[in-house]
Amino acid sequence: MKLDLRQFFQATNPSRTLAVENDEDLKYYIDFSSVRGGNLIKELKDNITFFCPDEPTCDLFTGHIGCGKSTELRRLEAELKQEGFHVVYFESSQDMEMVDVDVGDILLAITRRVSESLQGVNISLQPGYFKNLFSEVTEFLQTPVSFSDVSLSVGIASISTQIQGSPKTRDKLRGYLEPRTKGMIDAINQEILETAIQRLKQQGKKGLVVIIDNLDRLESSLKPWGRSQPEYLFVDRGEQLRQLNCHVIYTMPLALMFSNELGRLTSRFGVDPKVLPMVPVQLRNGEVGQEGMALMRQMALARAFPDMTPEQRLKSINDVFDQPETLDRLCQISGGHVREFLRLLNDWIKKDRNLPLSREGLEKVITARRNQVSLAITDDEWDLLRQVQERKQTSGDQGYRVLIRSMFVYEYRDSEGSWFEINPILAESGKLTGSESF
Repeated sequence: MKLDLRQFFQATNPSRTLAVENDEDLKYYIDFSSVRGGNLIKELKDNITFFCPDEPTCDLFTGHIGCGKSTELRRLEAELKQEGFHVVYFESSQDMEMVDVDVGDILLAITRRVSESLQGVNISLQPGYFKNLFSEVTEFLQTPVSFSDVSLSVGIASISTQIQGSPKTRDKLRGYLEPRTKGMIDAINQEILETAIQRLKQQGKKGLVVIIDNLDRLESSLKPWGRSQPEYLFVDRGEQLRQLNCHVIYTMPLALMFSNELGRLTSRFGVDPKVLPMVPVQLRNGEVGQEGMALMRQMALARAFPDMTPEQRLKSINDVFDQPETLDRLCQISGGHVREFLRLLNDWIKKDRNLPLSREGLEKVITARRNQVSLAITDDEWDLLRQVQERKQTSGDQGYRVLIRSMFVYEYRDSEGSWFEINPILAESGKLTGSESF
C-alpha cells in the first residue's frame, strides 16, 4: 500500500484531539492504560456507572499538558454514552480567558453548555432564577441582550463574548455575581440539573455527566491578594465547585499535585486527583520500557496505516522510516509525551517531504527543538534538572513546579509509585552534562 505523505502529515497534527466515537479517529487511537500504572478512565467510568449511578459524583483529572488527557476524556464520553448517560463535554478555554478565571465563570460556562446540549435532545428549560438574574445583569452591564427573546445558552454566550474581550466588564460582572454565588449554585441544581436528569430519565437515559476539559491550562498568575489562580479556584473555592447535583469531572493543573495545599484540595473535593502520566519508554532503572516503546511505535504507524493490523504495520515500517531504529529514536526522545511525539513527527515530515523519513532529518528536528526549549531555562533550573536526573524525584518547591509546568520534567508511574525524569530532549544538552560552558 503506497503511503500518501500529505495524509500522513495531516494525521499527525499534534493539536488534534481524537474523538473515539468517530470510526476514523478510533483507528488512530492507542490504549496506553497497560503501561500508565492503571486504567484511570475505567476508574472514572466505574465510579459513575457502578458505584454511584444515582448519586452526584465529582472527580479531578490531571497530567502534563499534551499527555493525552483530552483524548482519554473523549473516550470516557463515548463509553458513558454507550452506558446510557447523557454527557456534556466542553473545553473551558473556549468560554473563558485562562489567565483570569473565577468560580462564577465556570458556573456560567456549565450552565450554558448543559442548556445548549439539552436543547439538542429536545429538552427546553425555563429557569426563572436565571431569567431574572440576567435581566438584571443586562441592565447592570447595559448590554442589548434580552433574555425573553433568546435561549439561556445564547444569552450567556452573548455575555461571555463581551466579558472575554473586556477585563473591566468582566470585573464588573464578577463583583455583581460574587455575593449571588450560592443562589446561582442552588438554581443550577434545582432549575437545571435536577430537572434535566428527571427529563433525561423519562427519555431512557441513566443520568447526566458534565466533563469540563482544559482547566488544567489555567495560568498560574496571582490574584490581587497574592493567591495563585489554581489554588484559589480548586482549594479556596473547591467546595462550591463540587456542589453540583450531577456527575462532574474537572481537569486541573498538574502543579497542584506538588502544592502544599494538596491536602486541603483533596479534603474540599473528597477525592484524590487522578494523574495521567507519560508513557514509559524508559523504566525507573534506566532500561528500555519495551511495552511502552511498542505502543509508541504503533501510534506512529497507525497514523500511516490506520486500516492495517498492528502486525501488518510493523511489516510496513520501512515504507515510512529508513530503518526501525530511527522510529525508536523518535519514541525515546519524546519521553512518551504524546503531543511532543506527534509534534516532532509532524515537523519531521514537513522537513523531509519524502518517504521513507530519514534519520538525518529527525536529528535536525531534535536539535532545533532542543535549542528552542533550552532558551527558556535559567542556570538555577539547569541545577534542578541535574538533581531530578540523579534522584528521579521532585518536591513541592516552586522551582520544581515551574519545571513540571514547562514540561522540562515528566512524571511516570509504575508498581512502586511515581517517579520523575527530565525531558529526554534536554538530556543530551551540553548544559546538562557540563560539556558546555555557560
